[in-house]
Amino acid sequence: MKISTIKELLEADVICCEEELTRHVYSACGSDMMSDVLAYVKDQAVLLTGLVNSQVVRTAEMMDMKCIVFVRSKIPTAEMIELAKESGIVLMATKKRMYEACGILFTNGLVGNRVKNV
Repeated sequence: MKISTIKELLEADVICCEEELTRHVYSACGSDMMSDVLAYVKDQAVLLTGLVNSQVVRTAEMMDMKCIVFVRSKIPTAEMIELAKESGIVLMATKKRMYEACGILFTNGLVGNRVKNV
């Protein structure tokens, strides 16, 4: 799914890296726990979160994520925006809550990562 499609579906505002909206992402993760993101997310994903600190961008960068969507109208700090620009990570904000945003993306074909049965 193109990041521009995510923007439209979630009625999101682009905060930075608008020139990257034509990129594709192949899965999504909704979490405020960066340890879960590190454990379960694969690359080329979009992260939906309500957490606003620089660790979010650093985690996304480590996991080769292309886009972060802040839910509940959360706005990243200037430091976060600079980090995202340096890495080419699209930052967006939506008024939707995480549950609704994840549901919209899922019903429109963006899958989550499969967790291996233990």
